[in-house]
Amino acid sequence: MDRAIYSKATGKNKLTPITSEWMHSLMKSHHLIAGLISEHGSPINLHHLPSFQKNIEDYAKVFEDFALDAQIFFARKANKSKTLARAALDAGIGVDTASFKELQQALDAGGQKDSLVLTAAIKNQELIRLALENDVLIIIDNFDELKLVDTHATALGKKCFVGVRLSGFHYNKEKLYSRFGFDIDRDLDELKNWFKKHNPTTNLELNGFHFHLDGYSIEQRGASALQSMKIISEFQQLGHDIRYLDIGGGILMNYLESKNEWEDFQESLRQSVAGKNGPITFRNNGLGYRISEDTKKVVGNLETYPYYNEINSSQFLKAVLEYSDEQDRSVADHLKKLKIQVRIEPGRSLLNQVGVTIAKVAHRKQDAQGNWLVALEMNMSQLKSSSADFLLDPFVMYRDGSDSPEEIDLYFTGAYCLEQDVILKRKLTFPKLPAVGDFIVFINTAGYMMHFYETEAHLFELSKNLCIPNSKDRFEYSDISEDDTLNQSIVAIPLR
Repeated sequence: MDRAIYSKATGKNKLTPITSEWMHSLMKSHHLIAGLISEHGSPINLHHLPSFQKNIEDYAKVFEDFALDAQIFFARKANKSKTLARAALDAGIGVDTASFKELQQALDAGGQKDSLVLTAAIKNQELIRLALENDVLIIIDNFDELKLVDTHATALGKKCFVGVRLSGFHYNKEKLYSRFGFDIDRDLDELKNWFKKHNPTTNLELNGFHFHLDGYSIEQRGASALQSMKIISEFQQLGHDIRYLDIGGGILMNYLESKNEWEDFQESLRQSVAGKNGPITFRNNGLGYRISEDTKKVVGNLETYPYYNEINSSQFLKAVLEYSDEQDRSVADHLKKLKIQVRIEPGRSLLNQVGVTIAKVAHRKQDAQGNWLVALEMNMSQLKSSSADFLLDPFVMYRDGSDSPEEIDLYFTGAYCLEQDVILKRKLTFPKLPAVGDFIVFINTAGYMMHFYETEAHLFELSKNLCIPNSKDRFEYSDISEDDTLNQSIVAIPLR
């Protein structure tokens, strides 16, 4: 009889992740995961395509409700799975590419000029030529880039549509900073003159504007969209056929079930940093909180993604479109008045509930301070983003659930020969100590967590990406496909 069970982290400082039925179906099948890891190594990344397609539908429904001409581009940089690029194209949306390989793979997956955009921060000659040869829209970031694209377009004799990335918007009497884009106060006159001067001879045609914002403020996005549309109106009056405004990505999503757990964890962390209770992170890492040398009080901010958000995903997008100017005219109203398309480039939020990462327990030990360290066959680069920590409770898939439970605190560590290779910095509590050969499941990792910073240090193999094309109550081995070998066409849920 199968005695395998699975359990989420428990204890005082829980951060319960939102989960989907497909995740629980996987965690109920220890034999299936054992087989996959035996074949592909540890860790493995599993992607659920129906969840990806549902997220696409949810965004499409928002635009439909506003009666807006719109296009969604999947920000490929958020995840390396080739299958997701194909699934995006098959679902009728585009792919936002940020490197030569990303663009080439999107082209190989069937992407065409109307379904691809190149937004790379650095665009060298090879990347620009690839885009030009395939009539891919290029978003221009600076004057050097503008001249380089024009030079190559002229040399190839190619007509190239370009978009201009804007920056330096104003909100609450402050100028918003971004290292990307043309400054709206300093560069607009020169941009107008450049396109006016070169218009008779240039192979470039300006047909849209784009912006990228740091952070997750609805109000800043709304204000930036309104300022962008004033600029669009000016360029339209100069005779440019401006067809779209791309407001980028950065759409908040929600990872956690409980607002109380999220707030309680932050308070507990501040108390730990202040020395008022025991550490709840590895070596009492404050994750952004620290003791001020002057006041001896806890200062700073949590330097992680804001994992709990009541307004998220489609509601976040709706709120941006409803943001209004002083005359009570919304972003959506201005888009309709200008008769332009609105575009978005979500990455993380399109991958909500799409992925899990599963690793095998290699050994257990206690350190000199008595902390239990559970070592996994993975390393910190395989679950890493720019955030200070990934604040979701993982699950343990116990191979044998027959023992009497006895709660235990532990940390997960990785395979790099580095003291800091601690997979999650948070102290976790489980019903019992995982055994060698048990599996640890990290939830909702598809967006920027699986392999955004993954390396091959120590000559470790990169983690294997696997895909689940369909939803089932119980998965069999044949239901899981390798990312490189999945059939070229994915059957997508039709958009409304």
